[in-house]
Amino acid sequence: MTDDFLSDDASLAPFAEAEAAPPPSPVTLEDRIARATAGLLKLQKPDGHFCFELEADATIPSEYVLLLHWLGEENRALEAKIGVYLRRIQGSHGGWPLFAEGAFDMSASVKAYFALKMIGDPIDAPHMRRAREAILQRGGAAHANVFTRILLALYGEIPWRGVPVMPVEIMALPRWFPFHLSKVSYWARTVLVPLLVLQALKPKAANPRGTGIAELFVAPPDEVRSWPKGPHQVAPWSQIFGGIDRVLQRAEPRFPKAARRRAIARAVAFVDQRLNGASGLGAIYPAMANAVMMYEALGVPRDDPRVVTARAAIEGLLVIGETEAYCQPCLSPVWDTALAAHALIEAGGAASDRAKAGLDWLRPLQVLDHKGDWAETRPDVRPGGWAFQYANPDYPDLDDTAVVAMAMDRLARQGWAGAEFEEAVARGAEWVGGLQSRNGGYAAFDADNTHHHLNYIPFADHGALLDPPTADVSARCISMFAQLGETPATSPRLKAAVDYLLKEQEADGSWFGRWGTNYVYGTWSALCALNAAGFAPEEPALAKAADWLTGIQNPDGGWGEDGDSYRMDYQGYVAAPSTASQTAWALLGLMAAGRVDHPAVARGIDYLARAQGADGLWDETRFTAVGFPRVFYLRYHGYSKFFPLWAMARFRNLQQSNSRRVAVGM
Repeated sequence: MTDDFLSDDASLAPFAEAEAAPPPSPVTLEDRIARATAGLLKLQKPDGHFCFELEADATIPSEYVLLLHWLGEENRALEAKIGVYLRRIQGSHGGWPLFAEGAFDMSASVKAYFALKMIGDPIDAPHMRRAREAILQRGGAAHANVFTRILLALYGEIPWRGVPVMPVEIMALPRWFPFHLSKVSYWARTVLVPLLVLQALKPKAANPRGTGIAELFVAPPDEVRSWPKGPHQVAPWSQIFGGIDRVLQRAEPRFPKAARRRAIARAVAFVDQRLNGASGLGAIYPAMANAVMMYEALGVPRDDPRVVTARAAIEGLLVIGETEAYCQPCLSPVWDTALAAHALIEAGGAASDRAKAGLDWLRPLQVLDHKGDWAETRPDVRPGGWAFQYANPDYPDLDDTAVVAMAMDRLARQGWAGAEFEEAVARGAEWVGGLQSRNGGYAAFDADNTHHHLNYIPFADHGALLDPPTADVSARCISMFAQLGETPATSPRLKAAVDYLLKEQEADGSWFGRWGTNYVYGTWSALCALNAAGFAPEEPALAKAADWLTGIQNPDGGWGEDGDSYRMDYQGYVAAPSTASQTAWALLGLMAAGRVDHPAVARGIDYLARAQGADGLWDETRFTAVGFPRVFYLRYHGYSKFFPLWAMARFRNLQQSNSRRVAVGM
């Protein structure tokens, strides 16, 4: 194998045939690990933590521009940079995709076109003309999703009758009622509650330039009366809820005013109590933006501390460069720091000391004295989790908590930490254990959030209203409990979780990945968990999964998977050009399955060696993560920085060991 780096042209042709090559020699591999470690450490913050950019599609930056103009504000310099960004990521089909190189998406395209027109792009500019033609060829803006329709209604572009009714009076519904806030996911709660107030008040955008997009409609916009169903919304539930919505459309204007005032007050109190300081409501952009608009619609002065706080949280999401800018959906410091710590611990030596700095930063972020919304279903569980963001105490994350706890435990095993993490790890494991769902699995934020009928309400055309248990999060929790010494034979909760995970295995041997793209991510997670739980490599579940991974390796030695694997039928993996992060997941999975000496692993390590940049790191433009399948995808800029280092260092460590067995949960 040559020690030269891939050229730009070669990196753009990942499906090209590549000769089978042995892994780098020990000296070369050690050098590459050292350079990758040095490159990663240069990105560590002075206080020890990591926080990489988190990029979504055109939707969030477009919504940011539209929020400014809804408030009657303009920021010409910033908007110009956002315009450069939006034009750059426009697809070859004329519209905007949900992930790099993806298919046309109506809602993202309508919002991006609206934002660019708001910024000042003339509609006869070539890129605007191509976008408009692409939108009209597919039926026009009337085919946008519910959230886009709400934004258009707030701008007066369509009538409110074109939006499903979600009356603010649902704030007063009892828990036994078929719909209750505790029955939907945390992200749905925080986005929905301020939106209920907006739907009740029906304010109209200030829109200082008077910009509209009537040209994006095939029929006149004021004739919009109904909305497309989500692909999952099939009979009979969709018909039932559609009928309920038609009744609400007529009845809602006649609801008692006193009851409406009380309901609005409840909604405002919900937001006020969870405003979450500089990290914002739910620590996610849509909830923050809706909160700002809610306060504006209620006439709350802009110098009110709540409004100032909410606005500051949004501004904290901006990424502003010399020529481009965009708005992130949220920040990911806890997740980034925990995963980077695992990579540094794997690299070993002095890098473990820098991992400890990151874990020292994480320790005080553990939520120990606040019961969040999760306590609605688990009131007797003590808090002890970590959130995904800098602060989000109402919504700690089971996935993050398990990954942090495992990193702290690993560091102590290496001798780089004493007893300082013991209590944090114990409390984290206690909280995770208390959030186990009845089917044995684990979700991201709640237990038993499985009221699947709610995904059929018209408002839920995105199909992501719930937070049910998933294989990848369950696998992480299994890994944590097993690493901490539990076994399926002695721990009922671990046995139940393992049984759940085995039931979730697909016929081809893979596992679905809810929070990473997709079957490669889920399979890596599951293989690590089953290995940690004591499964031998020859056991059928592991062997079949490992065979599946080797069977989908690209000719260049890497692995890649497209976001289209989240299509409605979920019929399995969709091949894509190799990426550094997905290659690393596949390698970590194969090594957990006992295949460290398999030729596919050698080819994968060789791919990473050839793709490594001059700075010691890797880069990738493809999106390898997901927020909501089929609706919202993510590019974690850190994934290509720490996962390949982790895989290379583990390969070296296992090659140097006698057992060839991965001894930790991840």
